[in-house]
Amino acid sequence: MWIKLTAVLHRAEDMIAVAVLTLMSLLPLAEFGARELGSGGVPGSIALVQHLTLCITFLGAALAARSDRLLALSTGEFLPPTWRRRARIITSILGVGVTGCLLWASVQLVAVDYQYSGNVSWGIPVWVFSLVMPLGFAVIVGRLIWHAAADIRGRIIAAGGLIAPLALAVLVAAPEPALMWGIGLVLVVGMALGLPIFAVIGGAALLLFWYDGTPISAVPGETYRLSTEAMLPAIPLFTVAGYILAEGGSSKRLLRFFSALIGWMPGGLAVVTTLVLAFFTPLTGASGITILAMGGVLLPMLVKARYQEKQSLGLVTVSGSIGVLLPPSLPVILYAYYAELDLERLFVAGLLPGILLILVVAGWGAWCGWKGNATRTPFNLRELYAAAWQAKWEIVLPMVILVGIFGGFATLVEAAALTVLYAVLIACVVQREVSLSRDIVRVMVESATMVGGFMIILGVALGFTNYLVIAQVPMHALSWVQQFIESPYLFLLAVNIVLIIAGAFMDIYSAIIVIVPLIVPMAAAYAVDPLHLGIIFLANLQLGYLTPPVGVNLFLSAYRFKMPLVQIYRSTLPYFLILLMTALLITYVPALSLWLPALLLD
Repeated sequence: MWIKLTAVLHRAEDMIAVAVLTLMSLLPLAEFGARELGSGGVPGSIALVQHLTLCITFLGAALAARSDRLLALSTGEFLPPTWRRRARIITSILGVGVTGCLLWASVQLVAVDYQYSGNVSWGIPVWVFSLVMPLGFAVIVGRLIWHAAADIRGRIIAAGGLIAPLALAVLVAAPEPALMWGIGLVLVVGMALGLPIFAVIGGAALLLFWYDGTPISAVPGETYRLSTEAMLPAIPLFTVAGYILAEGGSSKRLLRFFSALIGWMPGGLAVVTTLVLAFFTPLTGASGITILAMGGVLLPMLVKARYQEKQSLGLVTVSGSIGVLLPPSLPVILYAYYAELDLERLFVAGLLPGILLILVVAGWGAWCGWKGNATRTPFNLRELYAAAWQAKWEIVLPMVILVGIFGGFATLVEAAALTVLYAVLIACVVQREVSLSRDIVRVMVESATMVGGFMIILGVALGFTNYLVIAQVPMHALSWVQQFIESPYLFLLAVNIVLIIAGAFMDIYSAIIVIVPLIVPMAAAYAVDPLHLGIIFLANLQLGYLTPPVGVNLFLSAYRFKMPLVQIYRSTLPYFLILLMTALLITYVPALSLWLPALLLD
């Protein structure tokens, strides 16, 4: 009975997530179509789509909690099995405690919205949308307890974390500094043991506001800002489009096309591998998807063509994140939002550095293949024509996105919705590789899970960064840095080091959220161009995917290919060093980032 009820609830949860994503896709399309027909758009649709972004954030986070995929550091994998189980209990107690506090704070916010707030659009009250926050946090609490252990005893212990919000409701006075530092240290230890990152950042935000004497409802109050930003709905929409394309045969068609185009070159298959993976990473928004979905095809191909397994393993692992600067990269969108930069200029600024990163990885892989006398694919003009014709829809997709965004025909969100429509037509209608009745629900649920996993971090981090701004932490940090660093060149070197270290211990989304408010004012004081800083930031953070001990791509590759982490470290080391030198080149040659925006947009 319980199993059947759970299955029904999960199915309902899936269908709600699919309905929200579908509505988020259809409303911008309707807005675009109505405007093009001269009727002025669909009244209230923009505000509704923005508020649906808040909904899919918490729905997706609940889905991520359901499958135990809330983003966290992978350091717990280094622990022995017995200690790993204990660490799981500890992090579950902390996660339940922090999430319970966020639940209580969001209930307070909903109560205020119910009394004083008006409507969003179409007569829907604000409190209806803000209600999704306590509901989402409540579901996450339950699932953190469930996944804490396999036995009832461990789950009861994890549920003890709910004492935290009860204590917070009673202790209205601000804590002493010693207690502050103690709780902060507990959060840091919990993060090292695998506490979900949203709980670490959310816990820090709650702690700071509590210490400051500000009502903790300020944290979900800032999270509500997810529903007021015009750019953010593009993130889940581009993710959906990428997942649909990845589910179909787009990768195989592109692999055939690039193989026919450049497979005849010495080391050509290495170049093909880099290009295919770099193409898909910006669309899906996650390097892990490309490694998990396509690595199993590409690695055997490379080994069969007489590429050394060590070099091939490194190439596939590294190429999974190499397209981070190319449109429609989600980290670029998020950075532009947080740094208050023009997205169009930031994408144009990233084109040359992005191509350079791809070239150096492909070049090293090709050189290793040429040195090892790897097999080449004979050039065949007829095969090239056939492959290009088969992959024509995928080949023109980047142009559809670029024209939509940069051509002034559509807003960013409308371009993302058009990309979803394009992906559905290719995969479901033209190629018929993805079934609307059988596959599309699963694909959209998977994309919602991925979106929720990092958007929930963004949501709670809005409160954290808001406190930093109120407390003037960036200005204090700038004063401290200027005491020790005078040269802009030395400052940029320090930025590189800090970002690589941060990228090794944080996912790229949470690193953007936490570090951007601190580093942007500093860079301005040293006269670093904001666009150039954005490219430096992203080029260095993508190195974090490959930095031991906890680079995300390293763990995903070890999981996908069932190999020891040490072997993955060794295979990626040459590529890491090459990318490090390239990141330094991007840092100290601003023209790589600034020449194209000046040429095309000024």
